[in-house]
Formats: sequence, C-alpha cells, structure tokens
Amino acid sequence: MEITFDSLPSNLDELKALPYASLSEPEYGAALFLASMMNYVNNREETFKMVEFLYGPSGLSTYTKQFLNDRLQDGKEYKIRSFLKGSSPENNYEPSVPLTTVDIVRRADSMVEGRCRLFLRSTGADSDREIRMRLKPSTNQWFIEDQMLLADIRIPVSSDPWA
Repeated sequence: MEITFDSLPSNLDELKALPYASLSEPEYGAALFLASMMNYVNNREETFKMVEFLYGPSGLSTYTKQFLNDRLQDGKEYKIRSFLKGSSPENNYEPSVPLTTVDIVRRADSMVEGRCRLFLRSTGADSDREIRMRLKPSTNQWFIEDQMLLADIRIPVSSDPWA
C-alpha cells in the first residue's frame, strides 16, 4: 500500500485532521509515523506529540524519544525521507512531490493475534525495514508497538567524501 500526502502535519491537530488518522488500517499508522517524523527538524516537541498519538495507550517513553534523537542527530533526518518515493542517495534523499510512501508491505504471515508486522523499503538500504503495529480492539485502531526504520543507510552523495 502506498499513501500520498498533499501536505505534512506540523502539529497534533493537523495530524488528527488527516483521513489516515482513523488508524483503521495498520499501514495508516506507519505512514503517519513517517509524515510526523518529517517535522522533526522543524519542531521536535510537536513531532513527539504526534508520534505519541501514534503509539496509543503505550505512549512515547523517554527511552524512545532518546532513541529517535540519537538516530536522527547530526543531520541524519534523511533516513526518514528515504522511505518516500523519488528519494535516493544521489539526490540527497529529496522525495518527489506529492509525498508518497514507498510501498508498505503486509506479508501473508504478518498478522498474528492483533499484531501486524509491516515492511518498508528504504531507498538507501538493501533490505526492508520493519514497523510493528498493535490493534486496540475497543476502538479498532492500529498503534505503533515498535519500529526498526531508523538504522543507518547509505549517506547522501553530497555528504560522502568518497563520492
């Protein structure tokens, strides 16, 4: 499933106004995580509020905030852009407009007892990255349980001294 954004949310109210904020499909939460994290360089606190919404009842722990900060420090926010169509190391991970996620894949064995594993391809990595979603049955919404999207990838050509 690909999800397109005409504009990206810059705060929680804008995120909740998006049609995907229903979180009725696990892919919606994964795509909204990417859309929210695109705001990281502009406003970390607003980004964390959006991501906390996507984590649902479990909330966003101090550890997870520190993990996100660690993975994106030193200008590595290109890792998020690498999950959007049109991005590549050669173009410094600048995605095409309108912003469209790479294909979010739900494999045949991905669904197990209210949990779903989704896989996304980073344009700077050789293997898919995983995000785990959990269903809250009382609201029929899918929330992030864990994500493994922010491991290192190929650096942008403009930052590569060997390019």
